[in-house]
Formats: sequence, C-alpha cells, structure tokens
Amino acid sequence: MSKKILVTYFSATGTTKAVAERLAKAIGADLTEIEPAEPYTAADVDWRDAASRSSVEHAHRDMRPALAKPIDVKPYDVVFVGYPLWWETAPRVVRTFLENEDWAGKTIVTFATSGSSTRGADGVQLHDSAPAAHWVNGRRLAANIKEPELAKWVAGLGL
Repeated sequence: MSKKILVTYFSATGTTKAVAERLAKAIGADLTEIEPAEPYTAADVDWRDAASRSSVEHAHRDMRPALAKPIDVKPYDVVFVGYPLWWETAPRVVRTFLENEDWAGKTIVTFATSGSSTRGADGVQLHDSAPAAHWVNGRRLAANIKEPELAKWVAGLGL
C-alpha cells in the first residue's frame, strides 16, 4: 500500500508557497494552504517593527491566529508542514493548524524557508503542538530548490 501524502504550507510572501508547490509535484502529493482567517500584510510581517502583527505574535507564545478554514488530515498517512522561519521558529498560525487536528497514526515532516536561518527548520519546537504524531525531522529548503532535489530528499526520509 502506498502512503497518501499531503503537503501543507503557510506562506506570507509566496516563497514557501512556491517551494510547497514544487514539493507536492515532485512527490505526487496533494497540496493545501494553511490559511489564516486574517491574511498577513507586508506591514504585519515587518520584523523590525515591535508592534507588527508577527512581532506581537512572537512575543506572546500562547497566541493562536484563527484559520480561514480547517484542513482535513484524516485521509493522509504523511503530512508535510511548510512555513517561513520567523525568529527561528514557525509562525503561530502553524501551531493553530497542528493543535486542531487528530495526529494519531500520522507522520509529520516539516520544511522551512529562510534567507539565512536554519534553526527551527527541523520542526522540533512544534512537537508539543501535535504530540500524537510520529515526527520526522525536516530541513530548511532553499527558495530555488528544484523538483529532483526535493524528490531525492523525500526518498531519503524512509517514509
């Protein structure tokens, strides 16, 4: 039996979306966006502004921005969760997604995009948001990564 795979992603600027689309195509997976109920604007993600939405969410670790719609992970065996690295971790909306699903019997693999940071890409800091899942450490993926390299990475995960 082949495993049913879903690639989910949150992307504020389009970088993670583009990588997620190539990943889904490379491995023949379904693709779904982790969409916040209130989309992020350029001002919202200005990390230099302590009053920006992303800065406030980072400072308040218990914040969980609402999702525009739920994502049904029930039909899937493996779910890839992609996100941009904000302060070396996933944006809070990713935790909203993880904490609202039943992960028993599911495998989660993270991937992250960042211009510089690699810390946080493995997803370890997210494990407490989906403790029932089997976690496979993910990695940072370059914005320009190509499908063959993505397919090779996934093949090497032993899923």
